[in-house]
Amino acid sequence: MGEVRKTRWREAGGSSRLSAGGVELESFTIGPRPDRAPTLILLHEGLGCVALWRDFPRRLAEATGCGVLAFSRAGYGASDPCPLPRPLDYMTREAVSVLPGVLDEIGFCEGVLIGHSDGASIAAIHCGEVRDPRVRGLVLMAPHFFTEEMGLVAIAEARTAYAEGDLRDRLAKYHGNVDAAFRGWNDAWLDPGFKAWDIRSCLDPIRVPVLCLQGEGDQYGTEAQVRVVAERVSAKVDIRMISECRHAPHLEAPDITLDEVTEFIAGLRAGGALTAGATDVRRIQD
Repeated sequence: MGEVRKTRWREAGGSSRLSAGGVELESFTIGPRPDRAPTLILLHEGLGCVALWRDFPRRLAEATGCGVLAFSRAGYGASDPCPLPRPLDYMTREAVSVLPGVLDEIGFCEGVLIGHSDGASIAAIHCGEVRDPRVRGLVLMAPHFFTEEMGLVAIAEARTAYAEGDLRDRLAKYHGNVDAAFRGWNDAWLDPGFKAWDIRSCLDPIRVPVLCLQGEGDQYGTEAQVRVVAERVSAKVDIRMISECRHAPHLEAPDITLDEVTEFIAGLRAGGALTAGATDVRRIQD
């Protein structure tokens, strides 16, 4: 733990592979190595991968001076495949069985988990259940902690768009096995047993500051998903509701998202965001 894998970290920005959870995962790194600066770990959404972060990792590294790691979970992008169907607790398994190995593999010293959608849920589970002291803060973009009917309807609509529209063709550019990537996410969420999925309890042990970013037009979740973070996390929680934004703040409101994350990271580094028990909710016009 803490040993830097110099052969796997590309400071100028570049792709590589890392081993975790018994599989090989594609990754992208940029910025200082983990022994030189804090590291920001990007955890993608249910249909995401390294490439679908677009230029966000590079902009994040430039704005914060931190190192940034993005990786594709098994079954996504160019990472190794994973067996289907995914278990309904797949986010918990990623958080407690795979993510710790990723952090150790890169020689993670300290930093922040930044997750989007499923990735945000994985980040929160990891922080609450693993309680790795190296994780000093969380950024949760459009997180999920329980199912909502409107979100399940949107996921069912995505299934139709995949079967009858151009969604499959658009995703095929980014995933080695696009059908497995889509089905792994979509089939799990639309499984009748998933309606009972609820991970709110993972928030109770969290003791690090949290920034939540949510689009006011998010089709997969309501403001209740971020409100529950403020209700259950005892550390400082900042909630930013972004107008004219749906489910992907880093893509639909990139400048606002970058500014908010950069300010949050600066506060952590200065020690100013460590006041327990405070909640700040702000609505931002895009």
